Amino acid sequence: MNISLKPEYEQFIRSQIEAGYYASADKVIDEAFQLLLERERRLTELRQKVAIATEQIANGQVTDGEVVFAKLQAKINRIADSEL
Repeated sequence: MNISLKPEYEQFIRSQIEAGYYASADKVIDEAFQLLLERERRLTELRQKVAIATEQIANGQVTDGEVVFAKLQAKINRIADSEL
């Protein structure tokens, strides 16, 4: 497969090679695709978590934030008191 790159991308690739970060243009492109694939994996994971959370909210499986923070503060206070 042959591809055409914008001049600024070609310059970026050359600068990465000249700086010694990569041995070849292929290595730069490989790294770019690895990062893109990782980004897609993370987005898929995030979308799945949002879907689960949305379903939990729809089913009423939620806890008020103020209640959670009050419980955390009480736990912190108990730990602090026990260390005195």
